[in-house]
Amino acid sequence: MTKKFAWIKTPDKSWQEKKELITTSLESGINHVLDLKDYENIKKLGDIKVISPDGDIVLVGINGEGDGSIQLNNDFTKSKDIATAKKLKSENKLVAAYIEITDKKHEQLAVAIGRITDYVILVAKDWTVIPLENIIADLGKEDTKIVAYVKNQKEGQVAIETLEIGTDGIIFEVENFNQIKEIAKLIEDNSSSNYNLKDGLITDIKSLSSGDRVCIDTSSILNIGEGMLIGSYSKAMFLIHSETLESEYVASRPFRVNAGPVQAYIMVPNNKTRYLSELETGDEVLAVDKNGKTRTVIIGRIKIEKRPLMLIEAECDDLKIKTLVQNAETIRLVNSDGNPVSVCELKVGDKVKVFVDDNARHFGIAINETIIEK
Repeated sequence: MTKKFAWIKTPDKSWQEKKELITTSLESGINHVLDLKDYENIKKLGDIKVISPDGDIVLVGINGEGDGSIQLNNDFTKSKDIATAKKLKSENKLVAAYIEITDKKHEQLAVAIGRITDYVILVAKDWTVIPLENIIADLGKEDTKIVAYVKNQKEGQVAIETLEIGTDGIIFEVENFNQIKEIAKLIEDNSSSNYNLKDGLITDIKSLSSGDRVCIDTSSILNIGEGMLIGSYSKAMFLIHSETLESEYVASRPFRVNAGPVQAYIMVPNNKTRYLSELETGDEVLAVDKNGKTRTVIIGRIKIEKRPLMLIEAECDDLKIKTLVQNAETIRLVNSDGNPVSVCELKVGDKVKVFVDDNARHFGIAINETIIEK
């Protein structure tokens, strides 16, 4: 699932009132603001992208009062706003078009300018799902991001679920702190994906010599039952549990997954994989729980050290899958009951949670191609 996003449109209030709402939005993970008056003040609050006629994302189709829309001529392909958007894109600027949808011609205009701009913001005073469905269908294969203007969480849910694909994001005029929190939670819930975890039957466990092992320290507290999908094969991975449990020998590290050797694959957002050796501070990876539900977490540090390794082999759906992990009591997989189990306690015949993809992968992207990994 593609990660969804939310933007805010500032209300017509004093700077002090706007400042508090913008700050709360930023703290809730919303860092894009449509505002026509206070660019400099907003930029002082943090790393925020401002959408405006002279902003970080250049706004086309909204007048200085904030209540206008792209001018609709009989031949909308000759609209001055489409010409402006083309010129701005030729200057390598990020561009967002703001369009009020009132009839079929506005739908057609949204599709036309959406093929030019980076974002198209759709506004409807009498919102129905049908025009949104049409625009999503027409722009589905374009690079533009569709952003629906919504009034509340309920409208936001409809927008990001329409045609199962939904809009890429939503924008709302911020009114109060509760509204911000509700919509931020909506985005978080709808940006997660679920992986169908299966039971893999352990068929071999073998101690090996040393290799370069990667620990992933995240900026989040991970939960018991939560870890990351990691393995030697890009289409078949084990759920490696986080170091959230206390040990007789070592204190818990609830932010860490002791992932495996440098060549192993890890699942990251948007159903892609990366090598562990590629990861670094600031990258995003997926935390996955025992039910396959995911959330995105940020890497705070990667730690690579030479450690003794062990081979774990399992069988699932008539496919043999393998991974290497550090040979240590604190490294755990997740058994068929959803409980963490130390690799030092694993036995041939045990069952652990694994993910097997139907597709092969090329440069981390799932493709319909036969690739043999062994």
